[in-house]
Amino acid sequence: MEQQPSSVKPIAMLKDELDIVIPTVRDLDFLEMWRPFFEQYHLIIVQDGDPSKTIKVPEGFDYEMYNRNDINRILGDKASCISFQDSGCRCFGFLVSKKKYIYTIDDDCFVAKDPSGKEINAVEQHIKNLISPSTPHYFNTLYDPFRDGADFTRGNPFGMHDAEFTHGNPFSMREGAKTVVSHGLWLNFPDYDAPTQIVKPLERNNRYVDAVMTIPKGTLFSMCGMNLAFDRELIGPAMYFGLMGDGQPITGYDDMWAGWCMKVICDHMGWGVKTGLPYIDHKKASNRFENLKKKFNGIFWQEQAVPFFQSVTLPKECTTVQQCYLELSKLVKKKLGTVDPYFIKLADGMVTWTEAWEELNTTPKGN
Repeated sequence: MEQQPSSVKPIAMLKDELDIVIPTVRDLDFLEMWRPFFEQYHLIIVQDGDPSKTIKVPEGFDYEMYNRNDINRILGDKASCISFQDSGCRCFGFLVSKKKYIYTIDDDCFVAKDPSGKEINAVEQHIKNLISPSTPHYFNTLYDPFRDGADFTRGNPFGMHDAEFTHGNPFSMREGAKTVVSHGLWLNFPDYDAPTQIVKPLERNNRYVDAVMTIPKGTLFSMCGMNLAFDRELIGPAMYFGLMGDGQPITGYDDMWAGWCMKVICDHMGWGVKTGLPYIDHKKASNRFENLKKKFNGIFWQEQAVPFFQSVTLPKECTTVQQCYLELSKLVKKKLGTVDPYFIKLADGMVTWTEAWEELNTTPKGN
């Protein structure tokens, strides 16, 4: 049995510190398979689409459910920043949660098995990732040096990382940096874009790689929201899944947008992002031809968006995630607003999101 470092809090103690957020348009029968792993946690279900539709949840789960009417009631005029007819609506669950950690999963994702046939407890592995340090400033070729059976490879520095470059958060290179995001992977249907789905309709991912790695500083990645956990208290204000779906010229890029923004801010703050374990079983893919139609603009716009994020430098004066995110919104409007007016609207949505976060997550004085 894998042992945890003595400094790590027992996994069972985190059951009151984590919410599971699920966006959905259908009955949640898939929860039955997850019952052994989810039943101890509180669920926040964000119902997309028609708010008059009744979503059935299996008995025995502790949950709260929000539909579009609830979003409008709670956020008022700020509700405009939450996507409709897009899985990006899940970020409303991040907004109303009061827990330290969030795990978010899609309703077409099921429990995967490791090569030995054992069912994978995805929540437990995500928590292990989040409560162990990351190594964003020096890539360890044995991947995560904090796992049992691994350590730092030869040449990895021992010294202190300069606080000037981590914005007041100095740390020993071998103690690692704070992990704020754990990005899990998927067996079965891979997370391909629509053109790849069309040319490889039968391709499935059957490779289980028993590894977790830190994504290096300065490196972007395509974040997928279907199997994702993060430290809400630290990086939550940057986990805005964009303004997409109904009424917008793009859908399906919500999680990647959040990932690009989040990674730039993590690099600025000196925090780490892990990817790899745990796996889930992604049972079905959305219609690839519908995907192409909905994501057509994104395929073109990503060619401008990715270089933009690769070149972003946030000022040293930005010492909080909210400050970073507002500065990033200004840069989006200035640099990407010339690509298409949609990015001006998206930048305004980022500001509105930040205002909503402050409104719902700032403790009044005297409390």
